Amino acid sequence: MFKKIIDALTGKNTNDTPPGGSPSTPRSPGLTASGKPAIHPSVDEGFKPSKDDFGGGTLTCHCSSNPVKVKVAAQTAHNHACGCSKCWKPQGARFAVIAVVSRDAVSVEAGEDKLEIVDTSAAIQRHACKACGVHMFGRIEDQNHPFHGLDFVHTELSDEAGWSEPQFAAFVSSIIETGENPDNMSAIRDRLRELGLPPHDVLAPGLMDAISTHKAKQSGALPS
Repeated sequence: MFKKIIDALTGKNTNDTPPGGSPSTPRSPGLTASGKPAIHPSVDEGFKPSKDDFGGGTLTCHCSSNPVKVKVAAQTAHNHACGCSKCWKPQGARFAVIAVVSRDAVSVEAGEDKLEIVDTSAAIQRHACKACGVHMFGRIEDQNHPFHGLDFVHTELSDEAGWSEPQFAAFVSSIIETGENPDNMSAIRDRLRELGLPPHDVLAPGLMDAISTHKAKQSGALPS
């Protein structure tokens, strides 16, 4: 049942072969300059504060020429570190850092012809640059999905400051499936807490409650 929950929320196949290694050859841990487990470049040394009046910005892929540019015309929400194997992570990062925003606020400004969907069978249709591999936005087309209407974006791809701050870490155990040594998990969870990112092995309680509420309304257990 737990596997089915993860698959439904992330579009992830938990039987996938982990990239960059196998369970029998766990990766060596990456450390920050201070000797602590590296999480993600945007949070390892603390993160930039959000701005109350922030109106969005432009996300740019990693291509040195003709990059894909995606406009996000609103502040994001539920920003978090994610350990699932489907979310895009920069080189050397254990976790992705990803937030959600209304899909109405997301538009492709340049390079649309360079975009492709990474996995058309996944719940989240992740649109990535075919040249550099960076995920520009993830979209849910299933109207019955609890998060339909929200796009998933990586605000680290923006030069603007003021995006919503990361609030928690999700799918923490899943980094083992991508090759993390299980012996490192206690130190990694301690580091997440130190950064102010409470670790969860699915999503944070508020989002899990929202999912269950959506399903209860669909089934008639709660009034719509």
